[in-house]
Amino acid sequence: MDIKQIFENNKKWVVKQLEMDEHYFEKLSKGQAPEFLYIGCSDSRVSAEELMGLEPGEVFVHRNIANMVPNTDLNSMSVINYAVVQLKVNHIVVCGHYGCGGVLAAMQQSDLGILNPWLRNIRDVYRTHQKTLDAITNEEEKYKKLVELNVQEQCINVIKTAEVQKAFKKRGLRVYGWIFDIHSGKLIDLNINFTEILKDITKIYKISN
Repeated sequence: MDIKQIFENNKKWVVKQLEMDEHYFEKLSKGQAPEFLYIGCSDSRVSAEELMGLEPGEVFVHRNIANMVPNTDLNSMSVINYAVVQLKVNHIVVCGHYGCGGVLAAMQQSDLGILNPWLRNIRDVYRTHQKTLDAITNEEEKYKKLVELNVQEQCINVIKTAEVQKAFKKRGLRVYGWIFDIHSGKLIDLNINFTEILKDITKIYKISN
């Protein structure tokens, strides 16, 4: 596929949207009021709106390698701030996926240059949960478990932020950890018990108004 084809596809898409709703772009231009902030992986096989069955304007999307939320990453922190404070989303989803190349790279010892600092965040997840992961002898199962634990830790990073803590108190904002099973197309709710996980660290990260 070349660049010209992309623009041809766009023309066809515009016609298709207008056939379904002649006011589609008029409505789209009035602004956004999403209920969801979706933090996912940049993997080209994973499209947030499609797998959630939502339309443009219904989900605010942030994507990066291995759906990370490092607290020192200005990009991630700015997205969370804007989504929570300005757009007032009520749900934040961190969605990983099985077969994640970023997580696999973090499990290996290769020197990947500029990616090393980024992948170090995933290796920190492994270190935190080393006892659990090292007990898994099947490499594929260990890989899947690290994908899940990475989602869990990134959700915790979301909860650490002042904006999310304040929105939780004021309007009951919720945080979810999901996995997209790339082999079946299904979304899996990890049903993470954040109350249990955070009970011992709440005092450290709690931010008072």
